[in-house]
Amino acid sequence: MKSLLIPCLALALSMPMAAPVLAQARGEQGEARKEMRAGNLVSLREIEARIVPTMRGAEYLGPAYDSTAMAYRLKFIRDGRVLFVDVDARTGRVLGRSD
Repeated sequence: MKSLLIPCLALALSMPMAAPVLAQARGEQGEARKEMRAGNLVSLREIEARIVPTMRGAEYLGPAYDSTAMAYRLKFIRDGRVLFVDVDARTGRVLGRSD
């Protein structure tokens, strides 16, 4: 019984910490949707359609949106290395790449 108590306790203690992270992610996504509806952002689908094909040999892992910078960070993996492409969400212009 004692062996089950420790993992359950660890899980219970970690859950309150995960909630703010999830809320922040949802808030960022909501902000991106609001800005896109207002016509202030290029759609993520349009950005992905332009960027993903240029990353030959890399697997696309997904986007993250930074509402402060109004930028998307597209995440890829190639040969065990994580790569990022930062894109201005207002213009669709590539801001930087980590290769």
